[in-house]
Amino acid sequence: MSERPRVLMYATAVCPYCLRAEQILRARGAEAIEKVRIDLDPGRRDEMLGRTARRTVPQIFIGDFHVGGCDDLIALDRAGKLLPLLAGDAA
Repeated sequence: MSERPRVLMYATAVCPYCLRAEQILRARGAEAIEKVRIDLDPGRRDEMLGRTARRTVPQIFIGDFHVGGCDDLIALDRAGKLLPLLAGDAA
């Protein structure tokens, strides 16, 4: 079994999609989610934009894989690809 990949989520405090994405990730076994609060650190917002070319939150990375936003996370889960990705078994 592979080492669990790092989960990073660019988020803001008041975003309901960020909260939902975190709930889904935790329900699927993600224990440590590194949340980057772009509302508190504008430099990190620029970092997010550079990495994703997207302005909306959340923006979720599992390892080096850019999942996208909450809708993308839900679609990945429904396709059966989220659990293997979180386990480090898929790319």
